[in-house]
Amino acid sequence: MLLAIFFGWVMGLVLGLTGAGGGILAVPALVLGLGLSMTQAAPIALFAVGSAAAVGAIDGLRHGLVRYRAALLIALLGAIFSPVGIFFAHQLPEKALMMLFSLLMIMVAWRMLRRERQGEGPSDHGHANWGQKNCMLDQQTGRFSWTAKCTATLAALGAVTGVVSGLLGVGGGFLIVPAFKQLTDVQMRGIVATSLMVISLISAIGVIGAFHAGVRIEGLGVGFIIASIVGMIIGRRFCTRVPARALQVGFASLCLVIAACMLLRASV
Repeated sequence: MLLAIFFGWVMGLVLGLTGAGGGILAVPALVLGLGLSMTQAAPIALFAVGSAAAVGAIDGLRHGLVRYRAALLIALLGAIFSPVGIFFAHQLPEKALMMLFSLLMIMVAWRMLRRERQGEGPSDHGHANWGQKNCMLDQQTGRFSWTAKCTATLAALGAVTGVVSGLLGVGGGFLIVPAFKQLTDVQMRGIVATSLMVISLISAIGVIGAFHAGVRIEGLGVGFIIASIVGMIIGRRFCTRVPARALQVGFASLCLVIAACMLLRASV
């Protein structure tokens, strides 16, 4: 139990410091550190990540940053397609799931090591010209212009996020954040807040789906979840004191090391 609490606290601390997808660290901690299978680890990771994301989503709602209609649409499609991922998670061999997760970690690390250009200005509006993005904000109302193209784009994002969430037990923030940056003109504050709301909703749906499939969270998992929430709160308090680039490089390096360990274990 002490090991589960320690791993949960570390995962939550890193989540609070980096704002990265917690499931990326939660699943390896449960599989490599506690010896759980991928199907056992997935619902615990989703529960922990979803709880932490809910705290950030509530804060974003309080400050009016969440694009709640977009979040609800993405989460709705995620709810529909999450059982598809759960189904395949129970059909695929354990080694195949571990290899898929390792490749996912490598992709996340690569994206974080790339230097992103800083967003301009404090506004929650982006700076793209009208028509450059699939989903554009109305400059007068500050809300999305709900065209058919925009609706289809967000729905497709929700479907993909739901499948990946159910399959690998991750919240999907690593998909939602870059997709929002690429496909909308929302500034980063709004992207992160909206992503947290989607993650919390999809994670909750994924946990319910896993329970329906017969997976249960035992005492070790409960300890991990509680410790991760505590670690996340502590991490959020200290995140402004650590250089952002140092956090990105450190987290990406950690992802690469863990991915190598999981690939090694899957090949045995």
